[in-house]
Amino acid sequence: MRLVLASASPRRRELLGWLGVEFVVDAADVDERPLPSESAEQLVRRLAAAKACATAARQRAAWVLAADTVVEIDGDVLGKPADPAGAATMLARLGGREHRVVTAFVLLAPGGTVRADEVVVSRVHFRPLRPAAIAAYAESGEPLDKAGAYAIQGRGAALVSSIDGSVTNVIGLPLREVEGALAEAGLLAG
Repeated sequence: MRLVLASASPRRRELLGWLGVEFVVDAADVDERPLPSESAEQLVRRLAAAKACATAARQRAAWVLAADTVVEIDGDVLGKPADPAGAATMLARLGGREHRVVTAFVLLAPGGTVRADEVVVSRVHFRPLRPAAIAAYAESGEPLDKAGAYAIQGRGAALVSSIDGSVTNVIGLPLREVEGALAEAGLLAG
């Protein structure tokens, strides 16, 4: 049985590889802009489903796994910053506060039947951040393709004081839940 990851994210590729499952990548290109009054959970669920369906249309005989992750604070969804100034603005907002990292994943069986559709939420608390630390991290380039402008698996780990929930969810793929879905579908060896 062939598994396709509908994501170009190197972090998702690495995380899925940790499960020891063989897969290929066929990234889906979907419009990731939120709809008016769409919650973080609704947004990631819609985007994960859209990515899964777009890839499944090209990979009809394969299992397809897709995911989407956003950062939410005060009801606002923080996507990926456009530039270092945008990253600095997001980081200043997150500094010294708690936010939520919300990831949805969808697993489609060959032919497009939904086998798993789940949303996982982790709560992340940032330490207070000095303006110089924000500027240095924003200029490092690391935040530019990350929801919420930080990478917990990189230099951004120094920004975090605590996590309540899945660390791999904060990276972009909640492994415990994904592993359970893949095992239930018979896609994991052993």
